[in-house]
Amino acid sequence: MGSRNLKGDGEKGMIDLEADVHMIIGGTNIPRGPVSKRARTTTIEEGSARERLPRETLIFSKEELETMMEPHNDALVIPFLSNNTRIKRVLVDPGSSVNIIRSEVVEQLGLLNQVVPTPRFLYNFNMIEEETKGEIILPIDTSGTIQNTEFQVIDGDMRYNALLGRPWIHNMRAVPSTLHQVIRFPTRDGIATIRGEQREAREMFCPP
Repeated sequence: MGSRNLKGDGEKGMIDLEADVHMIIGGTNIPRGPVSKRARTTTIEEGSARERLPRETLIFSKEELETMMEPHNDALVIPFLSNNTRIKRVLVDPGSSVNIIRSEVVEQLGLLNQVVPTPRFLYNFNMIEEETKGEIILPIDTSGTIQNTEFQVIDGDMRYNALLGRPWIHNMRAVPSTLHQVIRFPTRDGIATIRGEQREAREMFCPP
């Protein structure tokens, strides 16, 4: 199985990865054996924990563009960890007022019974509405920092497995850059960086 270094700056505890969730559309690729990788984690809580984070400047440099496939107009797509499983093809979207996850992904995590049936209507860019199945709170591990995150659970086909919108971005005090294909946020140990998966983004939104 291919692996991606998801270790961050946190030093609190260890997590054993058990599976990867790639793309649900067209089938899944969920290895059944254990993944021989361990990720360091720290937990960030809203409110007081956020106030304890250091005030550092988040910088994006032109040197980072040298590793990009340019020119590009690619979305920012990253993985995250949840319930000992790596979820790939996660869209970071500052234009979304909610976090979204597909019900099939929740099922793969074995957590469908934790979905709270409080359906609501979401509207896309052309105001077509879609009713959600409910809400679920998942521990989202990005670069070793864990944030308990509320998701709207939806059915239907999407090009991504989950979407991290403004609620997660703001709670993490994160700054995404689609141009540089990175997202950065402060932790108690410094600035954490998650690099986007540009090839995944192109496969998702620019199929051949």
